[in-house]
Amino acid sequence: MNYTGSDTVRIVAEYERRARELPPNSYSWAHPANLVTHQDTASGCIKMLDRASLFPLRGQRIADIGCGSGTWLLEFMQWGANPAALCGIDLSADRIAAARQRIPHADLHVGSATDLPWPDASIDLVSQFTVFTSILDPALKQAVADEMLRVLKPSGSILWLDFRVDNPNNDQVRGIGAREIRSLFSGCDIQLASEVLAPPISRRIAGWSRPLASILKAVPCLRTHYVGLIRKNSIGRNTPPIVPGD
Repeated sequence: MNYTGSDTVRIVAEYERRARELPPNSYSWAHPANLVTHQDTASGCIKMLDRASLFPLRGQRIADIGCGSGTWLLEFMQWGANPAALCGIDLSADRIAAARQRIPHADLHVGSATDLPWPDASIDLVSQFTVFTSILDPALKQAVADEMLRVLKPSGSILWLDFRVDNPNNDQVRGIGAREIRSLFSGCDIQLASEVLAPPISRRIAGWSRPLASILKAVPCLRTHYVGLIRKNSIGRNTPPIVPGD
């Protein structure tokens, strides 16, 4: 799909700014809060996939949208995926170069998610991790969602992870709630579960009390992300999202 808006330019500029201004290890798992967030995300995704009988990922062709340097593609390998069946796309040539070094057999591309390089109905599982949060233009969001559905097989699924609330300290991102997800993927079956302890809380306590972080995560209002599974619905209407704990 051809998207002609300017939001992609803004997104590229914002990621370049972060690369310049943030310390190199800002997202390192050496920081307890980052590790907790990654572990909670992985656990939530595995539970969602397993509930749908999609775990482990053996035999599936998988495309990660906004794959960066390949963090989640590497995780998918741990979950049973064949490296040669992994695909990814990212706006950053530097990140794709790093991903190619880490996963040389994967099918990786520099480009926009509004024009995915794969044929119609060729992917079993499409994933996105905090991509939509970075998109502020509704038209760009819809274009990316439409492309994800285009490359997805009729029996395929979209694995979703994104903020469900705004970050009051960052106007370059915007949370995306259940209603908006249903609108973007109209006609799909959508299951959602709230996950991930709010990062500001995690940063304060994860380093000295992982058990306390787990206790606080059990409080629904302190969970800031949705993990979701989106599947094409041949009947052509949405089913209400399942949101455990909300």
